[in-house]
Amino acid sequence: MGKHKFKTEVSQLLDLIIHSLYSHREIFLRELVSNASDALDKLRYLTLTDDDYKGLPFVPRVDVSFSQGGEGGDGKILTVADSGIGMSEKELTENLGTIARSGTRRFLDELTKSKDGGGADTNLIGQFGVGFYSAFMVADRVEVLTKRAGESGAWRWSSDGRGQYEVAEAERDGVGTTVTLFLNEDGGEYASQWQIEAIVKKYSNHIAYPIYLHTTEPQGDTDQSDGKETKDGKEKVEQINAASALWTRPKSELSEEDYVEFYNGLGHGDEEEPPLHYVHTRAEGTLEYTTLFYIPAKAPPDLYYADYRPGVKLYVKRVFITDDEKELLPTYLRFVRGVIDSEDLPLNVSREILQQNRTLAAIRSASVKKLLGELQTLTNNHERYDAFIEQYGRPLKEGLYQDFANRDALLELVRFRSTEQEGLTSLAGYVERMKEDQKAIYYITGERSANLAASPLLEVYRSQGLEVLIMDDEIDAFVIPSVGKYQDHELKSVNRTDTADDLGTEQSKEKAKEIGPLLRRIRGVLGDQVKDVKASARLSDSPSCVVADESDPTASMQAVLKAMGQDAGEFKPVLEINPSHAIVEKLRDTDDDDVIADAGHLLLEQAMLIEGVALSDPVAFAQRLNRFMSRALS
Repeated sequence: MGKHKFKTEVSQLLDLIIHSLYSHREIFLRELVSNASDALDKLRYLTLTDDDYKGLPFVPRVDVSFSQGGEGGDGKILTVADSGIGMSEKELTENLGTIARSGTRRFLDELTKSKDGGGADTNLIGQFGVGFYSAFMVADRVEVLTKRAGESGAWRWSSDGRGQYEVAEAERDGVGTTVTLFLNEDGGEYASQWQIEAIVKKYSNHIAYPIYLHTTEPQGDTDQSDGKETKDGKEKVEQINAASALWTRPKSELSEEDYVEFYNGLGHGDEEEPPLHYVHTRAEGTLEYTTLFYIPAKAPPDLYYADYRPGVKLYVKRVFITDDEKELLPTYLRFVRGVIDSEDLPLNVSREILQQNRTLAAIRSASVKKLLGELQTLTNNHERYDAFIEQYGRPLKEGLYQDFANRDALLELVRFRSTEQEGLTSLAGYVERMKEDQKAIYYITGERSANLAASPLLEVYRSQGLEVLIMDDEIDAFVIPSVGKYQDHELKSVNRTDTADDLGTEQSKEKAKEIGPLLRRIRGVLGDQVKDVKASARLSDSPSCVVADESDPTASMQAVLKAMGQDAGEFKPVLEINPSHAIVEKLRDTDDDDVIADAGHLLLEQAMLIEGVALSDPVAFAQRLNRFMSRALS
């Protein structure tokens, strides 16, 4: 009991919310109603599955009321109450004094970044699960009165959001939670029947429990609706939401607006940007279940965090089970939002059982196939599918590595840039454009598509009219070698030694023999900095390039391994030298060992820079370059 200081991250969060977030304040009500619904879900679950709670009276509902305050509108109040599970003193402190999720720091970074970008995104609040604090956008002070199911005492939490909160013993008639907002000047507009009804219908119409709005009719009003008399008039109580599980209704009864409205109510959407796509499925037969999945138009900000928040809720016979289970869909589909409702799982299914349950595994497998099938259909709309790839192309590639059972379907969905095609291309599109005698699909990996398109490694392919896929996502170098083939065509990396060997001409092979002695001298100069020095069949304009040996990771793959915390060692390349280049021809004829030493290092170092590999000794590189320029100028 007594006064407490907020944890540092909560204070930072409140400061950002109170002083930086101005647009879409109305989402505070969505978040409070969503929290109330979660509390009702938890108590409903316990009354059905736990003997200690089965005899507890439970009438699930959310009640919203408001007061217009005194003269001039001062002292406006808005209250959201529920008959849910409530909180103990410990839970009250843990839930409202601290943000337990390890993603808090990232959330604050995202919020700050959004603010600095000129458009603070209140939608982030719902995505990171800290919705309660949005109340401070519209309130000078917030009080929470709560009584935990199964406990006799109640507690009151209160704060003005300025660094401290207070917890004290209190009284409450029944179990549940009441949140009271003492509205500030900007929040006063929400003490309005019209505003509350509009916001609830917009975001919370399909909350599964009834939401009642309490209003007061002036004395003498002729309306005969049920209510109780107050000193100001008769209190009217009216349900303002549909309170039905939308996913259980036939698709023929639902409109586009219904689906978008429900999506917004999930707390992951932005009402100004409807979902990119949705799919509603009802399965009957051996297994009975319903799924309603959404693909957001924009990727959630925690998409690449290990502690990402799952977007799919699990229900059993319309009873909420969990929204924090990452096993409901594979991780590469973690951007999907929505609902799975099973008729066959037991209500008291535990998380441990969920992860091994055959019924859920079958639902998951069928759901993945359905989602990938929907994405394949979406490929027919190039503009929308390009928008999807821009947001989720990388997670799909993760699926190539993770989901062998659906790899063929995923190979049809991934997209890449190309040396011959504007925009993005599929592997199927590449195969259609292949030359008649071409057997392999060629690709290059590395950073920045513009740099890769200009890479010396592509010179022989360009001269022979061979298309090369440009894979500039860091995950490509790791994933694509694990795939190996598309249909009957081998996927061959141009970053490797063996790829261009069969493309050399008889003339280039003769030239290669002529520079044998020079190659041996350069190999001696470079020592263990390289795995080998050889004549190149792939170069026409550049003097040198570096490639990975057939059995070694490429430079870009090593970068991925290091980012994953694995000791990948130093990139030890094969240096390939163009026997026809003017620089190489002049070096072949020189006896100056110092020139050979400097030139050998420079040929390696410039090739490494082009490949995007940081030089281990940039000072020595600069000194060599200066010596070479001095010789040229003299």
